[in-house]
Amino acid sequence: MTDYKIRTTQIMVHPAENDTILSEMATRVSIDDEGGGEYVKAEQTNTGSILINPDEWPAIREAIDRMVSECRSEA
Repeated sequence: MTDYKIRTTQIMVHPAENDTILSEMATRVSIDDEGGGEYVKAEQTNTGSILINPDEWPAIREAIDRMVSECRSEA
């Protein structure tokens, strides 16, 4: 008999007040592999997606955190 493994490969992030995966504000974060190794993919409806190599993540995260801290408040 073949052994099987359960693996989580996708997480959905969406506004708490809009509990539907069809929301245009929903972001799917998943593990993807197009034949060259696994990447993390972040995708939103109608906005496209990005693929992130795990080795690049620390630098990308640092750049994103820096830009988020530079955003001006609307208040």
